[in-house]
Amino acid sequence: MATTDGGSIRRRFGRTAAMAAAVALVVTGCSFADPAEQGTTGAQQVEPPSSPAASQQAGEKPEQPPKVDAGWPRWGFTHTGVSANNVTREFELDVARSLAQTPMVQNQHIMGFGALNPEPYPGQYYWEDLDSRLNLMKESGAVPVITLCCAPDWMKGGPEGPTEESAWDEHLEDAPYPDHFDDFAKLAAAVATRYSDVKYFMVWNEFKGFWRDHSKPADYKGYTELYNKVYDAVKKARPDAKIGGPYIGFDSNRDGDSELRGPWGVVNQNVLDAFTYWFEHKKGADFVVVDGASPTDAHELLPDEFGALEKFGAVTKWLRDKVGDLPVWWSEWYFVPEDGSTTWPEPKRLAVQAASMIEFARSGAATALYWNPQTKDGDCQGCLWDPRSGAPMATGQLVANFVKWFPAGAQLEQVTSSDAKVKVLAQPEQLLLVNTADAAVTTTVDGKEYALQPYEIKWTGR
Repeated sequence: MATTDGGSIRRRFGRTAAMAAAVALVVTGCSFADPAEQGTTGAQQVEPPSSPAASQQAGEKPEQPPKVDAGWPRWGFTHTGVSANNVTREFELDVARSLAQTPMVQNQHIMGFGALNPEPYPGQYYWEDLDSRLNLMKESGAVPVITLCCAPDWMKGGPEGPTEESAWDEHLEDAPYPDHFDDFAKLAAAVATRYSDVKYFMVWNEFKGFWRDHSKPADYKGYTELYNKVYDAVKKARPDAKIGGPYIGFDSNRDGDSELRGPWGVVNQNVLDAFTYWFEHKKGADFVVVDGASPTDAHELLPDEFGALEKFGAVTKWLRDKVGDLPVWWSEWYFVPEDGSTTWPEPKRLAVQAASMIEFARSGAATALYWNPQTKDGDCQGCLWDPRSGAPMATGQLVANFVKWFPAGAQLEQVTSSDAKVKVLAQPEQLLLVNTADAAVTTTVDGKEYALQPYEIKWTGR
């Protein structure tokens, strides 16, 4: 979720030192492999298949995602302030080789989140950071995505030139001024032209600068005007590009007056109004993009950490009812309160994450991107790879297994557990079981008995 304090921005956006003078535009593309042509290997060990048994038919039937292009991405992650290309070349190659075993979606912002100002002077571009991140994606066989955010300083009232330290802290999240919307659209087209093998583009991030007070309506007209200009410019430069928005956070509270609510809380009606306006007034879209957190804005988990995850499924279903066949992307999602009041042991955190991804799969989300909180050293809870060795961590193994076993188009089957504390996701060849209890559980699933340790995640063949 968006943060505005200087320390959090510095952690999330990465490098803040002023960069060297910008270099001239050089248009070159990076080639990426088609995931439909690549084999995948799960990062975790799974049990061998057993003889199929009659599925238990109970509970809510899972939704199937809409039909999408061959190779359409589903699971992946966003690069943040630190990634594998910010350590050593050897480290980068090690991580890339590991990621390439199970190619997935990888997303990078054009400014911030590890990338310096891409256009410090009008018409003069600095591509070094984006080139480096896109090269890492290429090396790791990614399905690449670019988020068209954020805007150079001179587009939002600041000076021309490399971004100063204070500007990173205080103004990165500012929106471009309306009289610079055309300039930002031109920059977006330049990005799409340079990275000609990148097919998917998300426009802006969490209504940054368009929604400063979430108790009041967002400037959805301003965002939609920017979106439409970017859409037109990118489509003109790259008719093959796939473009999505509005990348708005679905905030929720304990109470409120809204049409979208559940035991997990009430979605801010200002979010629904902003989304609806954009959807009704957009020039076009190839997919829709949202993000959100299962905790409320007051950092509450209602009714508990696992029950709160039902918000993701409810929001996805609301969106799919509104947008029809357009794929629904979750550009970020969060499931741990961000106020620092909650500390979970790693097995529990992983179990909550796995359960959240089950919600996306069962509700028919086309894509979900994990916000990777990578660091260069030390302990790194929730990171995809070890900051010291580059080896996959448990979170990376979890995401990789979802990539392998539950890609877009996977046929979900209705299979339940005899113990409600165990969540289940099933396709014809594989079962995922997640024990949501802080105690050992024995349950029958798909005609077979399983013993699970507290918060255990089990992948097993059928």
